[in-house]
Amino acid sequence: MDPRLADDLNSLPDLLDTASKFAAEALAGLDDRAAAVPPVAVEPAPLPLDGAGARGALDEFARRWEPGFAAGAGPRYLGFVTGGATPASLAGDWLTAAYDQNPASGMDSSAQDLERETVGWLAELFGLGPEFSGAFVTGATMSTVTGLAIAREWLGERAGVSVSVDGAAALGPVTVLSGSPHSSVLKALSFLGMGRSALRKVPVLPGREAVDVTKLAEALETLDGPAVVVANAGTVNTVDFDDLRAIAELKRRYGFWLHVDAAFGGFAALAPEHAALTAGLDLADSVVVDLHKWLNVPYDSAVQFTRRRDLQLRVFANDAAYLGEIGETPDFLHLTPENSRRLRALPAWFSLVAYGRAGHREIVERCVRLARDLGTRIDGSSHWHLLAPVRLNVVCFTPAGEVTQARIDALVRAIAEDGTTFLTPTVYDGRPALRAAFSNWRTTDADVDRVFAVLERLAGT
Repeated sequence: MDPRLADDLNSLPDLLDTASKFAAEALAGLDDRAAAVPPVAVEPAPLPLDGAGARGALDEFARRWEPGFAAGAGPRYLGFVTGGATPASLAGDWLTAAYDQNPASGMDSSAQDLERETVGWLAELFGLGPEFSGAFVTGATMSTVTGLAIAREWLGERAGVSVSVDGAAALGPVTVLSGSPHSSVLKALSFLGMGRSALRKVPVLPGREAVDVTKLAEALETLDGPAVVVANAGTVNTVDFDDLRAIAELKRRYGFWLHVDAAFGGFAALAPEHAALTAGLDLADSVVVDLHKWLNVPYDSAVQFTRRRDLQLRVFANDAAYLGEIGETPDFLHLTPENSRRLRALPAWFSLVAYGRAGHREIVERCVRLARDLGTRIDGSSHWHLLAPVRLNVVCFTPAGEVTQARIDALVRAIAEDGTTFLTPTVYDGRPALRAAFSNWRTTDADVDRVFAVLERLAGT
């Protein structure tokens, strides 16, 4: 054994203790750390030849790379839709690495059963019945890929062909309809061989991002064969919700596959005041939920749900003697794009056990309240213009006066350089804008005070 490996093995408890203290100091300093760190070029180092051991690696990381890391897990990081890691989920994630289980197969451990239990809890959390099965994947994009891959197989079933056997070419052109599709839908269509051009946008309601269901029905009426409809349970700009029940009602007439993107909007189901927004989610054929957003577990973690596990198995089955029999309860390697995979379920399991439905409901309700608070302040400011109602946890706004993309870009840079908070740009209804997304379990009223003060100070940028 390499002497450095032997030394690290012999001193492993002390090494882990040192790393734990290092991490604890970083987490304790999140409130003071810059929410964003403008990129600074770091001179690449040559590949180490002999190695410095684990402590040497920690020292070099602390010297060269750690100063450039942002407080992405902190309370005022409001860019994209980014959660933080709850204490319990962080502990679960560390144990995930320590036990290093590969839950691809059920032949050697109980890791798969833990994942199945966690998926079942999550389905219950989002109001999905026992007809839904699911699996952990890396994020909303891969959940979308998985859901649309199952939808593609369903289209083949309706056309009398097997896409999983004969390929996407056997299916021919397909139609995917959506009002405000997330960009990951286009990426998935490209990846799956259906093509970005398969997506047809349907008009949305005036002043909304929600699809006009009447226009959707008109679009479906013009089609010769079955289609896929991608609905939103929370758009990325304004967290607008399609009328899922009304869309599902159209299925009786037109027989399409209903795929619902509930990446973070699905968490509205946890809060009684907002749960009506997700009504009809249980009528979908496939559902996307991202867990490293509002469940506040470490990256990367998401879950996909579907009614048609039989089609999912047809797409992703990996039949090899060394992998064992597929059986009535398929291993996860037969259900997702991955074979080998991390036990992503463990951090989620820890957080659900530690805080339960009530604890995660409180996070959702607090984030919504804080987002509405910021929205009210922006709406009352002469420096800013609120572009849409704060429906859930995202505030979409733009500076007063003439607004160009260059001005928005300058504001994003100025806010990042200030370091108090971090926001991401967008375009809403053709207007360059900013968006602040609240999904971190640490965020408090005091953080909103600090964020708004910075916005007011930098408004003229």
